[in-house]
Amino acid sequence: MKIKKTKLSYSFLLAFHAVIALAVFAIPFFSKLYALLIPIVGFFIVYRAQNTNNEVLLVAAYLVGVEVFLRMTGGNFNNEFVKVNVIFFMLLGMVYSNFSTNAFVYWLFLILLIPGVLITATIFNPSIDIKKSLVFNLSGPICLAISSIYMFKRKILFSELQNVLIAMGLPIVSTTIYLFLFNPSVRDVVTGTQSNFETSGGFGPNQVSTALGLGMFIFFTQLILFSKSTKAIVINGILLMLITYRGIVTFSRGGIITAVVMIVCLLFLLYRFSNAKGKSKFVFVFILTGLMAVAVWTYSSLQTNGLIGKRYANQDARGREKKDNLGGREQIMNEELTLFLENPILGVGAGMGKQIRKETFGAEAASHNEITRMFSEHGLFGIFGLLILFITPFVVYINNRQHLYFLSFFVFWLLTINHAAMRIAAPAFVYAMSLLLVQVKIPKKAENSVD
Repeated sequence: MKIKKTKLSYSFLLAFHAVIALAVFAIPFFSKLYALLIPIVGFFIVYRAQNTNNEVLLVAAYLVGVEVFLRMTGGNFNNEFVKVNVIFFMLLGMVYSNFSTNAFVYWLFLILLIPGVLITATIFNPSIDIKKSLVFNLSGPICLAISSIYMFKRKILFSELQNVLIAMGLPIVSTTIYLFLFNPSVRDVVTGTQSNFETSGGFGPNQVSTALGLGMFIFFTQLILFSKSTKAIVINGILLMLITYRGIVTFSRGGIITAVVMIVCLLFLLYRFSNAKGKSKFVFVFILTGLMAVAVWTYSSLQTNGLIGKRYANQDARGREKKDNLGGREQIMNEELTLFLENPILGVGAGMGKQIRKETFGAEAASHNEITRMFSEHGLFGIFGLLILFITPFVVYINNRQHLYFLSFFVFWLLTINHAAMRIAAPAFVYAMSLLLVQVKIPKKAENSVD
């Protein structure tokens, strides 16, 4: 499955995903059908190709890109549908293409989650659905670990990695077009500076902003690295601006700030490893990026009557400074750190943080921060698990300098788990992509091998 054999095929795929958005908007039931077809068609593609060219990465990336669209349009069969499918395709990839024995650190990460599960298993409380609570909180970390085991030092060409990003980006195009259909006039629905469900397709602005932020990065890379013609520059430039605009007007800052940091990290690595000729082109790239950013922000400000500026300045609609910088997340984080200090070794049990915080502090809200959640629910084992996640990608990167997206992928995971936990599969999968052994030039060995 080659995603971009010609410019025409890329254009066709973009147009096809625009049609998907129109079809789902017109007949919402199509979303369920779409959700059902993706893993079926994906399995057929992998089975037919025997995963010769990492087809599982294309299918899993597509699932990651489509998750928010399916949840927004009622296509998801349950909240863990995409994560379970990603895990399945990663395991299928291991069956066909094996995995690196050096990936044992991520098996260790999974083992470190077990004490927290055992603590939860000993709790008897009829008012808590233990199974649901465990699945909700552990599906993200498990998805991350299994994806990381498959991708750990797996050789892939830079052009093939871009195909994986395109596979992830195509459904984000559908998401963006659906948002324009769902809410054509932003000006009519924006009345304050809080996150806006109307401009987010009726779904959680946090997750929508995260997906669109990822789309911003994907189409920025397409624009500056893979646009070989004027037509490609125009298409990718327009897509980037549309996705950025819809991301900004969700009024959820996390995904947009994350996208900006990802782009800055990419430009930093590109500049650092460019020759003199390449560095001279950066002036053009910086000017183009700056002009596009100013244009989109100005338009967004006009459409929101200046409220978007107040949102990013942490002010309310009247311009008064808000006491809370993170929309109530600081309180949850402080409560989780308190629970950790009270239960430093084993934690309170996987998935039990929400319930115990409700009983102890009277506030019922799911954690938005995966780091403090790991502290409170897994204790010392959670800290060791996080250390594995923080250190391993940088160890791999030492001999992986051609991975130009490494820093961007790692930053996406780190920033996203700090404001949106691991509700969706994107941070888990993108984190694992930072472990790929990327080669700009064609390797002598088979591309699908692992060290």
